[in-house]
Amino acid sequence: MKIVSALLLLFVLGCSNGSSTKNYEADSSMASISVPEDPLKIEQFSEPQLQEEQKIIKTARLAFETKDVEATHTKIRQLASQYKGLVQSDNSGKDYNRIFKNLTVRVPTENFQSFIDGISEGVNYFDQRDISQQDVSEEFIDLEARLKAKRTLEDRYLELLKKANNVKEMLEIERELSNIREEIEAKQGRLQYLQNQVSMSTVNIEFYKITAETGITQSYGQKMKNAFQGGWNGISVFFLGILYLWPLFLVAIIIVFVLRIFLKKRKKTH
Repeated sequence: MKIVSALLLLFVLGCSNGSSTKNYEADSSMASISVPEDPLKIEQFSEPQLQEEQKIIKTARLAFETKDVEATHTKIRQLASQYKGLVQSDNSGKDYNRIFKNLTVRVPTENFQSFIDGISEGVNYFDQRDISQQDVSEEFIDLEARLKAKRTLEDRYLELLKKANNVKEMLEIERELSNIREEIEAKQGRLQYLQNQVSMSTVNIEFYKITAETGITQSYGQKMKNAFQGGWNGISVFFLGILYLWPLFLVAIIIVFVLRIFLKKRKKTH
């Protein structure tokens, strides 16, 4: 019985050693395989990051009447310079009874409110005063995370490229690298655009002056020509107005026709 027990013990120990050896060999073979994995999938299980500073895009649109267009224009340009802004566009024009100017100014976000307050001094009434804020913090953080992940993935493919055994593998890896780099450039461009919009606020300003002046001295002959043209335009508008009333004329004709028939029948009865 002792011999049988000893044999059984040796058999059990041998089986356990064989299975552990096989498991070790399997783990070693799997460890030698290195496949690039998207780092975004890994970061989903990482520790949450601290809340970053909010990214706010600020814009404003102002429209108002002024007594002196040139003085207001000079004041706004001086304010833009004072608050380290940039005049992106500067346009002027003239309507029938007003002179106006349009400016688009980019100012650092920290000077946005001060610049608005400076323009508002002396303005009694705004035809339009719209100030908006767009929070792009979530998009900003998402883009940064994805950009970091794509760059990590690019590094992994570059390592694989060094270990490529043949031309086919090299071409496949380079194709993947090209796609990854296109995505990186797109995300970099979007991130730079958002950063620019966040750091520099946009203010659109329109101001005008009501005036009866035509602005250009005209000769008497030109005034007569304008008068004839104005008279002809008035006649044209009159006839066009009559044409618009054709349904009313049609109804009136029908009523007159019906009344005539009714009066004739009434005379015959009498």
